[in-house]
Amino acid sequence: MTQAPPHAFHPSILREYDIRGVVGDTLHAADAEAVGRAFGTVLGGTGKTVAVGYDGRASSPELTAAMTRGLASAGCTVKAIGLGPTPMLYYAAHVLGTDGGVMITGSHNPPEYNGIKMVRADGPVYGDQIAEIGRIAAAGAFASGAGRVEDVPVFDDYVARLAGDYRGGALKVAWDPGNGAAGDAVTALVARLPGTHVVINGEIDGRFPNHHPDPTVEANLAQLKQAVGDHGCDLGLAFDGDGDRVGAVDARGRVVWADEILAILTREVVREIPDATVIADVKTSQIAFDEIAKAGARPMMWKTGHSLIKAKMAEIGSPLSGEMSGHIFFKHRFYGVDDGLYAGLRLMEAVSNQGGDLAALKDALPTAHNTPEVRFDCPEDRKVSAVADIARRLADQGAQVVDIDGVRVTTPDGWWLVRASNTQPALTARVEAWTPEGLDRLRAEARDHLSAIGLTPPADL
Repeated sequence: MTQAPPHAFHPSILREYDIRGVVGDTLHAADAEAVGRAFGTVLGGTGKTVAVGYDGRASSPELTAAMTRGLASAGCTVKAIGLGPTPMLYYAAHVLGTDGGVMITGSHNPPEYNGIKMVRADGPVYGDQIAEIGRIAAAGAFASGAGRVEDVPVFDDYVARLAGDYRGGALKVAWDPGNGAAGDAVTALVARLPGTHVVINGEIDGRFPNHHPDPTVEANLAQLKQAVGDHGCDLGLAFDGDGDRVGAVDARGRVVWADEILAILTREVVREIPDATVIADVKTSQIAFDEIAKAGARPMMWKTGHSLIKAKMAEIGSPLSGEMSGHIFFKHRFYGVDDGLYAGLRLMEAVSNQGGDLAALKDALPTAHNTPEVRFDCPEDRKVSAVADIARRLADQGAQVVDIDGVRVTTPDGWWLVRASNTQPALTARVEAWTPEGLDRLRAEARDHLSAIGLTPPADL
């Protein structure tokens, strides 16, 4: 360990699950180099290996070069895998057996953003581990060594691994990577699959000229819906900017939301793993939990956050998990990570095995009335105590509450949720009910609790 000049990060960029900011404003190449030095230090410095990949943003090559310098200066050997989606980095870290992995990506954020995602051999890097990187940099307490960089292309092997695991029939599918980092992988993948495939927005372009790459926002699926209709596809698949999340539409152009996808996928997993525990986050529809149980699995509600879900999966041995944000995690036949392309393939397989018609599968699911996730500003030093204040009010009223991540309140009408965002000075809320009238009552109930603790409920709640 050597003493080096300290490095201070902009306070906004060290987040719960990653490091992310606006390039040239809150995030700079010097930050990436300092993260590399600190992460290499955490891993143990000399003799440790780290896989490094990057997405298609204009700033990614510069940040990757800086990250590589930082890791090498801590004594690490860098396995440079090049341009691709975040799941390709997860794949590389697994098959190469590295001590860690780093992905330079801004995920689904606008083009001016970029960031850093990290993993260790024993799981994701998040929370206190990211805070520790900040502490090491602030103290200048970096490991020192003479590392090296090796180019290790894994793209072809990664695509072959995905394609080789598809066990479904021939379908007609439209694919939209949204000009994100998964574009080349999607194009290479469909060439290996049975059926007919249409790829739109497949060119990697970090400016995202056609639409924002976030499949959880229905407006971003307009081009995919058009492609499905124009080509008579059985379904369409969309991905976020770094390819770790998936969205889907059926042949009628309707969105099949992530919790519906999870319910459909569960039916396949239980064929081989009866009584499997399937995890879903607290924002997930009650319908999904009910359908998971109906399929013969054991549903578990857990905290929102892809790193938290992955850690829980590893702890309990869950073969399948998912979040409303579109992160779908497979340990069954895969590595326990969120890979949007792999999840898309497994959805195709499930559709093929369950009659070949995603629209029919969606029609067969029960329906409910719900709000989208509503996010609204709340000061960083108030958001956690605000949820605690609501929890105390609910306890006084004898309400039925799940408090693993915020408060999820169950009533005969349905449920409502308020939780503190892990990544922003904000609260998030969601409401689901069995009838429109019940939805109105639950929305009013959630608003009343927010007002009672001195917060202004958002207009769209």
